[in-house]
Amino acid sequence: MSLLMDVAAASGPHFPVSATAVYAVGFIAAVTIGSVAWYNSKRPVGWEDKERPDIVPNVKKEETPGLGKP
Repeated sequence: MSLLMDVAAASGPHFPVSATAVYAVGFIAAVTIGSVAWYNSKRPVGWEDKERPDIVPNVKKEETPGLGKP
């Protein structure tokens, strides 16, 4: 058992690069998706006459199957 602890201690401290990358990619995805949703939602007060940025896609509403008129 002490051999395993010695091997772990010999490698030294390491920075969790993969965990940090997951957080960074998740943050960028959340900001991107949130921005697209915000620009496609109803405009807040004062933003009604503003132009949509060219980079933001226009998402059209579709009726959800099963929730429409019978």
